[in-house]
Amino acid sequence: MSAEVEEDHRSSAPSIASSSYSSYDREKSIRSQPSDGEDARSVVSRATPVSDFFDPNYDPDIEWLDDSPYPEVRSAVANYDDLSMPVNTFRAWVIGVLWAIILPGLNEFYYFRYPSLMVTGIVAQLVSFPLGRAWARWVPQVKVLGVSLNPGLFTIKEHVLITIMAGVGAQAAYATEIIAVQRVWYDQNFNFAYQWMLVMSTQLIGFSVGGLARRLLVAPASMIWPNSLVVCALFNTLHSQSYAGIGPHDGLTRERFFAYAFVAAGVWYIVPGYLFQALSVFTWACWIAPQNVKINTIFGYHSGMGFSLISFDWNQIAFVGSPLATPWWSEANVIAGFLVFYWFLAPLIYFTNTWYAQYMPISALGPYDNTGKPYNLSRILHPDATFNIEAYKAYSPLYLSANFAISYGLGFASITATLVHAVLYFRKPISVHLRRSLGEQPDIHSRLMSRYPQVPEWWYAGILAVTFCFACLCIKLFPTEMTIWALIVALVIAMVYLVPVGMIQAITNRQVGLNVITELIVGYMLPGRPVAMMMFKTWGYITMSQAMIFTSDFKLGHYMKIPPRPMFWSQIVATMIAGTVQLGVENWMFSNIPDICTQIQKDMSGFTCPNTQVFATASVIFGVIGPTLQFSKNALYYLMFTGVGLIPPASAVNYIPWAIIGFLTQYVIRRRHFPFWAKYNYVLSAALDAGTAVSTLLVYFILQFPLNGHIGRNTIQQWWGNTVFRNTADWHATPLLVVPEGDHFGPDTW
Repeated sequence: MSAEVEEDHRSSAPSIASSSYSSYDREKSIRSQPSDGEDARSVVSRATPVSDFFDPNYDPDIEWLDDSPYPEVRSAVANYDDLSMPVNTFRAWVIGVLWAIILPGLNEFYYFRYPSLMVTGIVAQLVSFPLGRAWARWVPQVKVLGVSLNPGLFTIKEHVLITIMAGVGAQAAYATEIIAVQRVWYDQNFNFAYQWMLVMSTQLIGFSVGGLARRLLVAPASMIWPNSLVVCALFNTLHSQSYAGIGPHDGLTRERFFAYAFVAAGVWYIVPGYLFQALSVFTWACWIAPQNVKINTIFGYHSGMGFSLISFDWNQIAFVGSPLATPWWSEANVIAGFLVFYWFLAPLIYFTNTWYAQYMPISALGPYDNTGKPYNLSRILHPDATFNIEAYKAYSPLYLSANFAISYGLGFASITATLVHAVLYFRKPISVHLRRSLGEQPDIHSRLMSRYPQVPEWWYAGILAVTFCFACLCIKLFPTEMTIWALIVALVIAMVYLVPVGMIQAITNRQVGLNVITELIVGYMLPGRPVAMMMFKTWGYITMSQAMIFTSDFKLGHYMKIPPRPMFWSQIVATMIAGTVQLGVENWMFSNIPDICTQIQKDMSGFTCPNTQVFATASVIFGVIGPTLQFSKNALYYLMFTGVGLIPPASAVNYIPWAIIGFLTQYVIRRRHFPFWAKYNYVLSAALDAGTAVSTLLVYFILQFPLNGHIGRNTIQQWWGNTVFRNTADWHATPLLVVPEGDHFGPDTW
């Protein structure tokens, strides 16, 4: 059953059964009035019973009538709707478009800097709330050309639409990496038309295929999308919506609880983020024996195994996702894999010196040569950026750290496991949901959404056709060495994995990446073509990844009852604006910042482009050297090709504290104090994310960005708590074995 509690305790709060609503009432209690002679109960009576296929999140012990069958959803999402609530307003579009310009521009600018900065959508979500309220109060309620400048109260649906527009293109577009690598490493600077079509194709093809799959990934109640629940909880808390749960609900209101947790998280981040940074990477054993390489290898977080166990920085803990949002059974599977692959297999490889691993740190992101130094990619390239096989034979094979090598193995294994899992466990739900209409889903949210006009399939198909043409023009009009048939192969890979990966992410909060397999396939298909390799990888991997971003937004709109058609246009427009802004910022930076993406910038403004260097390294490994020399039979890492592993750069500092907190919240508290968990869990997750994000921005712009980070350089930055973790073998990535000067490890010929 559904036990409802109104979070608004004002005496004027309307009754659920109230037949008349003011604009204020609509904001505080938006349970739908009967529509066309049909109320929510009559809709529920047509519910299709829940299918009997396996669902690890479903709670069979709880009876439900007019709500979601999933307690996680009931605790964060309101089970009612108001069809008359304004959503597609001039106010929402103005604020949303402004965010679609500001966030992508800022993130693109700082993406090329180290340390970089990511302004997330949660910042826009928080700031938009007072902006919308101020607009409602101060802007005149007049119409211009029939459009109302101020429709009245700032509604929760407007707020959701704004946040979706802000976040859909906030992170730097993956295709901008191709453009940067072409400029710096391959001396190619094609015109803006090429750049724009490349970005639009990679971003919007993912949107179109995600839209076509929404029947399977959005409509079913079992596709809960845990991260969306955290966002829903924050929206409902800010707008004082009601929530559903079980048992008594006394104590602090969720609004007050959020405020306290938000402030506490923001204030606390200043400590591990600036004042006492050793609390962030709490490698206590390395502080005791800073030059003992074995101790540092075992306990270090930077280049070691990470047996130090804890961190006091929410950024580190939530690096792989909020532990308060992911179901415990999923977290238990993740941590079990971590223990097997990172704390058993990796040290086994390292301490037996398999693949000459002891000449490198156990965990490192970059490749090494046979002297134990970072691999010099420029030594194996011709002036035109093609592979110089003679120079390669005269220089060195390319070696990977134990964790890096295992991560490729896991990448190969996980994509095979994804298809096998889909065949074994997803056959029945896929066939069931393909036959169901939105109104036939056994879930109140789907049935409420079925009353809105849906987006026709041909709209998504049209976007797919147009953006596919953009991709073809990039290939045919510019010397990228990419082919259209390879583009089709890349898109087929993305579409084959779209539903299996989407269903896994919707249920577990974990995404299986296609970056490794696309790199491998194109390395064999188009050897010696690094630019084509980057394009193939982007269309194959990012098409699926972008589809997951858009689908997650679709589910957010589904939970918050946003009409699908305004949702469609807001995502399209915001994505196009964001991509265009990012290209403008990138072109300005490469035209006006001297020596960008070089080590000269390290002591200037910090625009060394670390992410772009990793991207370029992958283009050389798979596009220049190719997988034949790295992973095929008789190659060094052939055994790894058939193995499994863990993906860096995440390490124990991200996984172990994450699992500990997940166990306490998602298992112990959820089982023993379920009403408390239902009321506060997702609100706490939102508060920790939001408070830390805002504090990160303030610390960065007030204390780190001015004077290129030199504020407190001789005072606060030099005290023990900010230097102890840097003066260790772990921080300096010291290997267990050192190659004598003039010597090398590994074979003499390759």
